[in-house]
Amino acid sequence: MTRTHPLAELPHPHRLFDLGPHNGAHRVAIRAGISVGTPLLILWSIGHVELALYSTFGAFVSLYGRSHSHVIRARLQSGVAIGMVGAVSVGAAVSLSEQREWLVLPATAAYAAVITGAAQRFGWKPTGALFPVFALSATASIPGSETDALLAAGTAAASAAFALIVGIAGLARPAARDFERRARAAAAPTRPESPRVSEAVGVGLVVGVAGLIPTALGLDYPYWAMVAAAAALATSGPDEQLVRAGHRLTGTIAGVGVAWLIMSVDLPPIVTIAVICVLQMCAELFVVRNYGLALVFVTPLALVMLDFAHPQPDLTLLLARILETAIGVAVVIAAALAWRWAEHPGRRR
Repeated sequence: MTRTHPLAELPHPHRLFDLGPHNGAHRVAIRAGISVGTPLLILWSIGHVELALYSTFGAFVSLYGRSHSHVIRARLQSGVAIGMVGAVSVGAAVSLSEQREWLVLPATAAYAAVITGAAQRFGWKPTGALFPVFALSATASIPGSETDALLAAGTAAASAAFALIVGIAGLARPAARDFERRARAAAAPTRPESPRVSEAVGVGLVVGVAGLIPTALGLDYPYWAMVAAAAALATSGPDEQLVRAGHRLTGTIAGVGVAWLIMSVDLPPIVTIAVICVLQMCAELFVVRNYGLALVFVTPLALVMLDFAHPQPDLTLLLARILETAIGVAVVIAAALAWRWAEHPGRRR
């Protein structure tokens, strides 16, 4: 029997280019486009695009339960809505403090652990704490008053409620109602999964460390590092996390190039909203098929949205996205390799 080094069985790089089946992704893309675009149009029409970021966080509810029937999806998305609005609310509360750049680290780490446990307990799909981590950490980075905090939470709640309505709108069709009845009749009863506490705590710690490094270095957007870490940790096991980390970095670099092309043109607000909707729909077409390819659309979506709601220097924003994503990815890779080494300290073949 020969001893195999734990690093000798790492995932093959070709996995970065695997492409999964379509599986009706266009339906999810349409729901996501409507859920994101409609609140943005309303905010633009009433002259409050500064709230656009919070409405988008609420609209992220539409990304969950893509393969579920209408009623089951509505039930799942209701729980997600509580998590997303809670993330915006906590982030808005942190933003009131002058020490927000440090307070956001333990707040996001703790919330990531709680959401990871909730996702396991209630079977959220997609899994993990990616979107709540993004919502909390990005909201916390925007200084504001108590009124601003209430508006942020209220906007996210209204947008999430609209996304829930979009998610069940298909029941207006008789064919959809018939399918719903058949799906419920055929569904086998399932027992809720118990949260894996150690895993949830581990996610919180890794997300916290990912944010601590750029904060200590004085970088401007530490939440990109936390988001990158949360995204890679949303899969199970170190091998899958390594693949997801590779997807996150390569997709982000390509996506920043797309964002630069879009942001280099002075687009009217209505065109920017249309671009955001198209990017969101394209992301949903590929996110299950190949996460790295989806990041080519997700990255400019996040950057254009952030710049739309709170304009800032384009080059600084773009370079920070790459640098701080790389930090988050590096932390996850280190954690995944350490976990792999701990699991197989003397593995034999």
